[in-house]
Amino acid sequence: MPSWTSIRTETSAAGSTHDVIRRQYIKRLADYTGRNVIVYYSGWLEKATLQAQGLQGFEVNDSDKNGFMATIHEMDRDKGLDLLLHTPGGNVAATESLVDYLKAMFQNVRVIVPQLAMSAGTMIALSASSIVMGKHSSLGPIDPQIGGVAAHGIVEEFQRAHREVREDPGTIPIWQPIIAKYSPTLIGECEKAISWANEMVKRWLMEGMFSGEDDPGQAADRVISELASHALTLSHDRHISLANAQRLGLNVEELEGDPELQDCVLSVHHSCIQTLAETPAFKIIENQNGIASIMAVNLRPA
Repeated sequence: MPSWTSIRTETSAAGSTHDVIRRQYIKRLADYTGRNVIVYYSGWLEKATLQAQGLQGFEVNDSDKNGFMATIHEMDRDKGLDLLLHTPGGNVAATESLVDYLKAMFQNVRVIVPQLAMSAGTMIALSASSIVMGKHSSLGPIDPQIGGVAAHGIVEEFQRAHREVREDPGTIPIWQPIIAKYSPTLIGECEKAISWANEMVKRWLMEGMFSGEDDPGQAADRVISELASHALTLSHDRHISLANAQRLGLNVEELEGDPELQDCVLSVHHSCIQTLAETPAFKIIENQNGIASIMAVNLRPA
């Protein structure tokens, strides 16, 4: 007969109703594809108020590596990996480290974007062998962020200030308080971050998605010239649709092309979003075996 302690442990491991339902759908997806599945979901949309109040951790960061290590442990890595990605992006260094780790663990990684994979999330998607998107899915520009501001935007603002002051010194009083908010070394940091992100993504595309092209470098440059150009994308928040991703030559599979896969993916997506909206959880990293790293906010009264 199970003891009180063992039953309590079993109950705790089973999780809430949200956990039970979500894990059921993640396993169903893995059973259908015959591949490993990891969901990486951020609740930046569902908990935007808490983010605005200073809650940290919604973005891609170095602590995520621990969640991936836990979920990948004991997987049959020969099955490859389907990574369901829903994120606003985050730190470039953490993104590089995470992608390098996934590439070391799996020879074939497919990224599935049920809704949004922006900024560093797009960079992760571009490192994959292929991307699955629906008509409702979006990628985004890959220009890096410095202190929450697009690096390209900061560089452009400095260049505009330099040009206008040179042409009309009378604009100095206008530009002085604007430029004063930036540190002296910021422009150099922005330029290095832009170059770093571009070189990183180009290498991933050449080694992965475009490795079979006649000229992988040229194919990669075509993608980077558009997704990394602030002048073309205009906003860091711009959404890149399935059709636009295909136009760029990316290896994109249409989710609607496989109705059963679509049903499995959207069931996982909806269950993850409901968890983020209706529980204290604000980030979920979880595999088809129910192994999870879930970050949650303490909502207890002060």
